[in-house]
Amino acid sequence: MKLSLYFKLLIFHALLGLAVFTFKPLASIYFLFITVFFFYKIIKVSIKRKTFYVLLACAYMVGIEVFLRMNGGTFFYEASKYLVILFVLTGMISISFSNKALIYVLYLLLLLPAIFVAVSEMGFETDIRRAIAFNLSGPVCLGLVAIFCYRRKITFNQIKIILLGFLLPLISMMVYLFLYTPDIKLVITGTASNFAASGGFGPNQVATVLGLGIFVLSARFFMSKEGLLLRFLDLIILGLMGFRAIVTFSRGGVITAFIMIMGFLTFYYLRVNAKKKLNIRLSVFLFLGAILFTWLVSSMQTSGFIDKRYANQDASGKTKEDVTTGRADLLAFEFKEFIDNPFFGIGVGKVKEVRYNETGIVAASHNEMSRIVAEHGLFGIVAFLILLITPLVLRLRNKTNMFFYSFYAFWLLTINHSAMRIAAPAFVYGLCLLNIVYETSSNKKTLRKQKLPV
Repeated sequence: MKLSLYFKLLIFHALLGLAVFTFKPLASIYFLFITVFFFYKIIKVSIKRKTFYVLLACAYMVGIEVFLRMNGGTFFYEASKYLVILFVLTGMISISFSNKALIYVLYLLLLLPAIFVAVSEMGFETDIRRAIAFNLSGPVCLGLVAIFCYRRKITFNQIKIILLGFLLPLISMMVYLFLYTPDIKLVITGTASNFAASGGFGPNQVATVLGLGIFVLSARFFMSKEGLLLRFLDLIILGLMGFRAIVTFSRGGVITAFIMIMGFLTFYYLRVNAKKKLNIRLSVFLFLGAILFTWLVSSMQTSGFIDKRYANQDASGKTKEDVTTGRADLLAFEFKEFIDNPFFGIGVGKVKEVRYNETGIVAASHNEMSRIVAEHGLFGIVAFLILLITPLVLRLRNKTNMFFYSFYAFWLLTINHSAMRIAAPAFVYGLCLLNIVYETSSNKKTLRKQKLPV
């Protein structure tokens, strides 16, 4: 991508954040525009480039999902997940999919019994619709994306543009957050997750997608072949986005981003040539300096509360006994329900209802692993094992995907602190399954054991 185009896209999305903050209904208009635009591109593009446009459309929708939600931009809550599903289905109709991806068809079939269990105990259609929409849209989205992506080839340059598709709408959200709460000191009064610092929306979801943006910016910084100006620009944006992610006081997204970066750097460093290794070592010092500066600013702007948050302390500095902030008890309850209903589970969407009936507490663990076990029983265990093991087996056979460990970590960690409330973990999981082709001037064949030409 040409630098001039990159700058124009950054400016456009920064202005989009400003425009939506000024006139909120614009979010709905933009949602309609990108929906029509991407469907048109996917349908009209040649078969050869259709995979790329399907993945780019999905990435952009994943990146903008939370921003649209916080501004009421989608016409119903799960709209982004359904659009990702429609994008990949459109792609599959045009270019089919690998027969070896049928393992994920089995995964989807394993989700069906719990629907019948839930329906048999629900008397109103609205309850059934809600259970499916809020509890199965994510898993179904993941299954279909995995079927589409399984062993599908994409070039290294294309995957970099797809990563940019994640990033650009997050620029809009970052600008919006600075406009929504320009002075963080005024809204930070303790160590709890902060809605005001998160644009008035869920801190967990905001931090999760911002963490994904932090990873993309970090990868761009280390992989860039461009001049210092572009690298410093990415580093500045990284600092700004990192600051907004940190001050949400939701730790999951930030910690996940850190682990993703470590996974990427480890693999990238081991596979590049000696000249690039030296460049990486020098870049690490600049990168760590930017991260340290961002943390110091965050600490000062939150009057030290953020340090206490990550040290698992309350506002008074007392260490909390439960590092999981109560989620361990919720997990224990869900595993108890599995023990009581081991074969078919308690049914889709029933965990919160059963917990309320038994304890009088309305709460969700936001853990997809325990939820699928409680609601789907043994079928859920088998389904989750398919998700857990299949990418690792594929990785043993094909090591071309340099982002594999980062993508896999994002999926696994995100579903453990944010379940599948947003489309990001479902789509990023699918990216684990891609085969990346590294192109050189002399040939365009996949490099497996050679050094990466980056």
